[in-house]
Amino acid sequence: MDKLLLNKAIQKIDLNLSGLQIAKFEKYFNELKSWKKSNLTGITNEKDIILKHFVDSLTCSLLLSPSPGKKMIDVGTGAGFPGIPLKIFEPSIDLTLLDSTRKNHIFLEHLLNALEIKDVHLAYGRAETFARISEYRENFDLAVSRAVAEINVLLELCLPFVRPGGYFLAMKGKNYSKELDCAGNALRILDAEITGIKNFVLPFAEEQRTLILVRKKGTTDNKYPRKPGIPQKRPLL
Repeated sequence: MDKLLLNKAIQKIDLNLSGLQIAKFEKYFNELKSWKKSNLTGITNEKDIILKHFVDSLTCSLLLSPSPGKKMIDVGTGAGFPGIPLKIFEPSIDLTLLDSTRKNHIFLEHLLNALEIKDVHLAYGRAETFARISEYRENFDLAVSRAVAEINVLLELCLPFVRPGGYFLAMKGKNYSKELDCAGNALRILDAEITGIKNFVLPFAEEQRTLILVRKKGTTDNKYPRKPGIPQKRPLL
């Protein structure tokens, strides 16, 4: 792995990594490459893994830094993004990784052992189901997602995990404004508000990124999230 590229890109977003942290990212990189036949990610070349997975995940700190002791859930984590890079950066967070794809779950079990990372909990299933389990519902300070879904869908899937006063961070690309135009009703229904939007260019990748920070104001109505598949089929408009 190109450690120099990782270091330079991280410095561009005003972060620093220790030698141990860089070693964990290198191990992460090697595990992704060794599991390439499992099609865990469409990004396979070295530069893109470093920039579009590792660095992109750490850009969450531009709006919301995961602080010590906080409970965070990564909804639709896939091969561990952005949750595991954030855990490597701030080891004291209590992290839950949620994904509904079996091969991702198997990889994550292996990866956590390989990286010797503790205080990470794996949840295998759909967000609509887990958000109704008392152990998960309104039990997190932070929720994050890089899932490929529009904002009004992500709000319904992610906010039920967040305690009142907590935050949800959505990681989006450059075409986010139309999604926000349709998100007003979902924000009202789910009693939340947008408190920050950060536009930036991913270092050395020349790709536009947007972070959208949402604060949850009150308790989520028990009607939400709706049954599996319904938020995607009939978004809150």
